[in-house]
Amino acid sequence: MKKISVLLLTAVLGGLVALGGAKILGFGDKASSQPFPAVTNARLVNHVPGSYDAVVPTDGFTAAAERTLPAVVHIRASEHVRNSGMAQGFDFRSLPEPFRDFFGNPDQRQQQQPQDDLVEGTGSGVIISTDGYIITNNHVAGDAENLEVTLNDKRVYTAKLIGTDPNTDIALIKIDEKDLPFITFGNSDDVKVGEWVVAVGNPFNLASTVTAGIVSAKGRSINILEGQAPIESFIQTDAAVNPGNSGGALVNIRGELVGINTAIATPTGVYAGYSFAVPSNIAAKVIKDIKEYGVVQRGYLGAIIRGVDGKFAKEKGLSVNDGVWVDSLVENSAAAAAGLKVGDVIIKVDGALTNSSPELLEQIGRHRPGDKVDLTVLRKGQEKTIPVTLKNKAGNTDVVKRDEQGEVIDMLGAEFTPLSSKEKEDNNLSGGLKVTKLMTGKLRSQTDMRVGFIITKVDRYPVHSVEDLTRALKEKSGGVMIEGVYPGSSQVYYYAFGL
Repeated sequence: MKKISVLLLTAVLGGLVALGGAKILGFGDKASSQPFPAVTNARLVNHVPGSYDAVVPTDGFTAAAERTLPAVVHIRASEHVRNSGMAQGFDFRSLPEPFRDFFGNPDQRQQQQPQDDLVEGTGSGVIISTDGYIITNNHVAGDAENLEVTLNDKRVYTAKLIGTDPNTDIALIKIDEKDLPFITFGNSDDVKVGEWVVAVGNPFNLASTVTAGIVSAKGRSINILEGQAPIESFIQTDAAVNPGNSGGALVNIRGELVGINTAIATPTGVYAGYSFAVPSNIAAKVIKDIKEYGVVQRGYLGAIIRGVDGKFAKEKGLSVNDGVWVDSLVENSAAAAAGLKVGDVIIKVDGALTNSSPELLEQIGRHRPGDKVDLTVLRKGQEKTIPVTLKNKAGNTDVVKRDEQGEVIDMLGAEFTPLSSKEKEDNNLSGGLKVTKLMTGKLRSQTDMRVGFIITKVDRYPVHSVEDLTRALKEKSGGVMIEGVYPGSSQVYYYAFGL
């Protein structure tokens, strides 16, 4: 009985102590709204005093945002897109009005008039000079009929497209204004994996949005660009980027432009952890070329290449597990003229490491025809330096002039091949131009044309070659009608789109 009394007394005293402690700390007090005190001196178990003081530079984020926000703009791009591509054959209602007189069906002329859908897209841009030059993505501005730019201070302007480069997804536009805030280009080569960066843009039409993250990789290729000679060597970050951020700024903590936000890796269409930016060194070179020449001046090595990895190195008996393998050489190319050989492994360009094909393409893509670069290669295990004078696609070092034919092809977003004799015979045609590839452009955005389609006429003008196509579309505006057939079919198809 005595033991029970002692136990009861101990329990009562313990309860009183607990209640008293809880009262002191504020538990159970309805008038108290103070949170539990935050722990302010917590550290990782391997913390060295002072080593984590600047890991998350919040002041740097603030300063970078303040420098960047005034120079990032909102872009609204619009174009008319045909709501029926006539992929199932001739549809009278989908023809532009000027072409209806080509066809004598009065009953169909009484039907509903064709409707062009006005499609609007939004993106971002970065002011790079006080006189209104703005850099953005080609996929934001390249196909637009109208470009509306809204500045951070809400002023609105109509912009003019100066030039584009589908191979890097960069475009240059301009507004008519002076004394504008602008961003200074940084050196993207100096960006380190793990470095903090800030992304500024207009996702989901939410103006002037700032996010932060770290650089998680460099020289990344995601096979998203559809130019004829794409250069993908993206800076990969985990800064949140969403639709509408395209063309916006990626800056370092000093507020220097190190990339143009371009793409996200996502299964859902929205941010899922990784975003990708065109390095500023590539973007700056493209913009300089467009301003000086009206077209990008790109030096070509003229070699078929592939990246080296551990499996390939073992197969070929190589002493390295990275670098770029020369698989073959193009005739009359810069590589062939310099003495590069099949089996060489390119490990550096002008001293910069090229551990992968994207890194090599980036380094070469920064140069113009006639520029000299030093390639460091491994040949039979021995390191060798080979000076190379880069050439243009035509195989010489001349300055590349604006190519009307190339511009037409880029505008249409397709590759074409004239019909062979057998294809003419099989399809009972005297000639035609076969669509061998569809990329970003008018044909894919405004029609339902499929690969394999044979163009026989443009606006009733016979087409047998790319030159014929260029002549038919040169300085053309308004509606365009393409006539043709699909292989093995006698049905004539018509596709209409606007310029």
